[in-house]
Amino acid sequence: MRDPLAEPSDLIRSVSRALRVLEAVGRAPRGLTVKQIARRCELTVATTYHLVRTLAYEGYVSRREDGTYVVGLEIADRFRELVVAFRGPSAVGEVLHRAAADSGHSHLLGRFVGGRVALTAVAEGVRSPRLDEFVPGFDDGAHATAFGKALLATLTSDQRLRYLKDWGMRPFTPSTLTTPETFEADIAAGERRGLQMEIGQFRGGVATAAVVVTAERDLERRLAVACALPAADMMPAARLVRSRLQAVARAVTEAMVADAA
Repeated sequence: MRDPLAEPSDLIRSVSRALRVLEAVGRAPRGLTVKQIARRCELTVATTYHLVRTLAYEGYVSRREDGTYVVGLEIADRFRELVVAFRGPSAVGEVLHRAAADSGHSHLLGRFVGGRVALTAVAEGVRSPRLDEFVPGFDDGAHATAFGKALLATLTSDQRLRYLKDWGMRPFTPSTLTTPETFEADIAAGERRGLQMEIGQFRGGVATAAVVVTAERDLERRLAVACALPAADMMPAARLVRSRLQAVARAVTEAMVADAA
């Protein structure tokens, strides 16, 4: 949600309106008419018509035969570019895919983007439950995912509290931690075991575990690697999972160092 108090003085209204239109269309897979878009974005029909025509010309929305608009192919191009930028060097993606193939568990890479925990790369494993939400760009539920916990553990307690207040602690399942106090205790337990984890806190029957790859001074350069597995498998395999994740973390670091050189 946008913070009205943080609105820049030089905000370009037409650009802001166009993005609101794009967001509204993106949330409606069945398509929207110009009047529907105008109503959802609280704009006049005339203004909405001009914005939609411009977005259609640029390829960001597409008009169907019934007169409704859906997202255009340019969105897919921008998403692919985002995935590449988020993932980092191609060698990092190779490390994740190799780990997923060797273990059978989906492997994930998370980092801070704009001060918010986000999932930036995914390599799916055949033995892991499928989580459709876990795609590059996913930035919800840091308090309920292991990669979110690993990254938040790199903050001070005051910084974590502020993060949780800003983004909330949505109860995804009955097991989700929903108070800062329980979250702090969970983070401390993860630090002691050398592995942040959650079992059924984001999705019932699913567990994730994570370790920090880098905890650099620059918040946006901090990384965490995680894996997902059936909830029943987590505790019996916790030590093995930790060992494997630590090895993947070292391989990711080596891949990034080699790319920088």
